[in-house]
Amino acid sequence: MSEKIIDSTSIMSQYAVYSDEKVDSKIPEGPVAEKWTNFKAHQKLVNPANKRHLDIIVVGTGLAGASAASTLGEMGFNVLNFCIQDSPRRAHSIAAQGGINAAKNYQNDGDSVYRLFYDTVKGGDYRAREANVYRLAEVSNNIIDQCVAQGVPFAREYGGMLANRSFGGAQVSRTFYAKGQTGQQLLLGAYSALSCQVNAGTVKLFTRYEMMDLVMVDGRARGIIARNLVTGKLERFAAHAVVIATGGYGNTYFLSTNAMCCNCSAAMQCYRKGAYFANPAYVQIHPTCIPVHGDKQSKLTLMSESLRNDGRIWVPKKLEDAKALQAGTKKGSDIPEEDRDYYLERRYPAFGNLVPRDVASRAAKERCDKGFGVNNTGLAVFLDFSESIERLGIDVVLQRYGNLFDMYEEITDVNPGKLANEINGVKYYNPMMIYPAIHYTMGGIWVDYELQTSIKGLFAIGECNFSDHGANRLGASALMQGLADGYFVLPYTIQNYLADQITVPRFSTELPEFAEAEKAVQARIDHLMGIKGKKSVDSIHKELGHIMWEYVGMGRTEEGLKTALKLLKDIRKEFETNLFIPGSTEGVNIELEKALRLNDFITMGELIAYDALNRNESCGGHFREEYQTEEGEAKRDDENYFYVSCWEYQGSDDVAPVLYKEPLVYEAIKVQTRNYKS
Repeated sequence: MSEKIIDSTSIMSQYAVYSDEKVDSKIPEGPVAEKWTNFKAHQKLVNPANKRHLDIIVVGTGLAGASAASTLGEMGFNVLNFCIQDSPRRAHSIAAQGGINAAKNYQNDGDSVYRLFYDTVKGGDYRAREANVYRLAEVSNNIIDQCVAQGVPFAREYGGMLANRSFGGAQVSRTFYAKGQTGQQLLLGAYSALSCQVNAGTVKLFTRYEMMDLVMVDGRARGIIARNLVTGKLERFAAHAVVIATGGYGNTYFLSTNAMCCNCSAAMQCYRKGAYFANPAYVQIHPTCIPVHGDKQSKLTLMSESLRNDGRIWVPKKLEDAKALQAGTKKGSDIPEEDRDYYLERRYPAFGNLVPRDVASRAAKERCDKGFGVNNTGLAVFLDFSESIERLGIDVVLQRYGNLFDMYEEITDVNPGKLANEINGVKYYNPMMIYPAIHYTMGGIWVDYELQTSIKGLFAIGECNFSDHGANRLGASALMQGLADGYFVLPYTIQNYLADQITVPRFSTELPEFAEAEKAVQARIDHLMGIKGKKSVDSIHKELGHIMWEYVGMGRTEEGLKTALKLLKDIRKEFETNLFIPGSTEGVNIELEKALRLNDFITMGELIAYDALNRNESCGGHFREEYQTEEGEAKRDDENYFYVSCWEYQGSDDVAPVLYKEPLVYEAIKVQTRNYKS
């Protein structure tokens, strides 16, 4: 890379510093449809006999981590795989049945690799890397075949084909789904492959371990410091390369659809060691979550997006009806058809309820902001199955969504499949109530085309990296990216790096770099335990979440983001002076675990705000209220912001990071304003 030249005269210099250095993504030359094939044809390889002499650390055992560890082990590498819980599991809500996209085109409805590629780029509001997305679409069919071979129980139609459906942002049915929870079934497939390699001895699985720091030797990633969450002890691990597959940073907002253990600490440690963090402002708000209830929640339940295939989303047309619903004097089933505003179908006739998540979420917020919300807080809209039950019959609808109806009833005491009213001969069933919530994060550790970060020997895969979605993620593409990275991309690209590492002997964990890293982690732990303040970790985390949702959530403004950055400084001060952690550093200490993660969430929150303040445009999941069309849609500025934001740490959490830019180059797609109306 060229010498860094810093422009401190920018209007934003008090919040971030800019560099004119351009970041190289290492995208291969040639037509987009041929890049991956040509890359594989000319990549470096590792001799099978040499693979057993090379060690790879894989941190994380979700879809990306488990698939990568199992595949690398099957190839013959020695893999050390770290799992934060007692067994591999996925990150999101139990009600997220989901699906996985692939361009198999069973129904002859016009799908293709190119259309999957185009829909993904369009869904990401033209802020994704063209080459990465095409590769993702290209290998998508391989994922389905791989998982079928593993015994994943996909739903099947009578003809023996895999059943699929449409998800938001696409006009084709390309989303394949398992019986039950697709993400869980896919993970079980990856876990079984992983278990085979553990049994074969190529993978060593470390459960209940959390990565605390990245160890670098001579500028390369060569190991990690991990904390044994059962004993509390810090342990050192060395390898020729490190892969992080630790998911996203949605829990920065405290309330999200993510499992409570999900965190961004591994990514943050890599960021502090010099790995660029890319596009942190791109945070996805998912439209089909059960609304917040009270102030004691620690997690939100995500209802499957598949519900949008047959459920219709609406609010009352009349403000007085909305006020009656909020007061509890009316129920949704009391509102007749002619008084319902199916606002997504009204605003986006070509896509209706199947518009992308960012569009659906903002539309719900707009209606609620205007006073048309339908629960006691005014922050909810209806998802109604009355029409589909009448059209298809209750048995068909229950076959599709019965378990989700049951789950919704367990949580809310309302059964969406129950007849509730009849008005003028029209039958009305109980509607669900939904509202957007933090779900997936499209930003992440910056990686090049080979999934290598700005640190040599450090790779990032799955939700942990940034590259394959842009400013918004279409439904069912997270599973696609995680498994694509783990099964079909990283196993190729990491060999380019490892090909000449066979001459490098295994590293001793007694090297001074390991001792120094462990000492720094221990000092951080001792500092937190020594604060002995009065506030619990969760109480400070909730305060952080309120700031993030209020000022850095669905709608952002310059003033609000500047306010957020000031308040986040106050949160950090509160954390550093008034934190209380019970117990000791020995043995299991959940509060200490959470405190270590909260420190990173605060840094992450600031990073999101910096990026959102820098990007004076609206695109995808990043909506600056100053930049919208007359119709309230996101207004991009391609002339000034057609790049990936790459943020570099400056040695302290108290110092603003430096921004570098990776220019986006589109060769196969014409960049245009998104349109879901026609």
